[in-house]
Amino acid sequence: MSQYFTRTLLAGCLVSGVMTTPAMAAEQVGTLQKIKESGVIVLAYRDASIPFSYLDNNQQPIGYSVDLANKVVNAVRKELKMPGIKVQYNLVTSQTRIPLVQNGTVDLECGSTTNNLERQKQVDFSLGFFLVKGQLLVRKTSGIKDFADLKGKNVVTTAGTTNERLLKAMNADRQMGMSIIAAKDHGEAFMMLESGRAAAFYMDNPLLYGEMAKAKVPGDWMVTGQPQSFESYGCMLRKGDPAFKKVVDDALRSTYKSGEINQIYAKWFMSPVPPKGLNLNFPMANELKAFLKNPSDKPSEQL
Repeated sequence: MSQYFTRTLLAGCLVSGVMTTPAMAAEQVGTLQKIKESGVIVLAYRDASIPFSYLDNNQQPIGYSVDLANKVVNAVRKELKMPGIKVQYNLVTSQTRIPLVQNGTVDLECGSTTNNLERQKQVDFSLGFFLVKGQLLVRKTSGIKDFADLKGKNVVTTAGTTNERLLKAMNADRQMGMSIIAAKDHGEAFMMLESGRAAAFYMDNPLLYGEMAKAKVPGDWMVTGQPQSFESYGCMLRKGDPAFKKVVDDALRSTYKSGEINQIYAKWFMSPVPPKGLNLNFPMANELKAFLKNPSDKPSEQL
């Protein structure tokens, strides 16, 4: 073997090694590979995002988003040809959901998370599965009809949400003099409203209907106010994992296309749900119907 050929062969091997190393590394850290090696997929859940993701009377995660996440689980089992893959649930909050996706503690978060430009810098999002509007939950006797009526009042929202940021910006821009309370979760926010510590609860409208449904007297409350935001919910996954994202998106797209999404929606928004068996009576909006026919993973700002 000539000296030139030896040097050429060695250089070729080094180049080949450099070219294949990233691909090999990607395969090792990819979510599908992680699930394949462990035999477990870890799903994030929320404990108080009725009716998207919350706990039933047996402390098991249930909800609209949980049902969709389980569609993804079945798709992963099929993709990996491993029907025995187990599901492990991990509790997250508005503040911890993004870090726990980023660091690999959870593989998928399907809850009530807005897909926006800021978050897309940190995580990837699936196709959207819901459209929401930011409104107010108030007592019918409060005299509050819209956001202008909140001047000088205590208003609660949930910490770590886009709603908290929007409410603070509104307060500053319009010089409304509101005292903004940041609750740890939606359940605590409603408790503050129900106890009189806050005059209004600002949040995404379906979540407000969920809290109203579990109130002691649901008829005492109403959702009101000109919507201050229009946002899309999606499932979060780690950035730069196109193989896993394709499985997630294909599972959701198939659920929409088959029409099964209509049954899932009716189950959680138009039928009695735990814990009290109350009905949210929240019909699917025309905007959501159109969106599910042509779903997108674009951030809310671009919809």
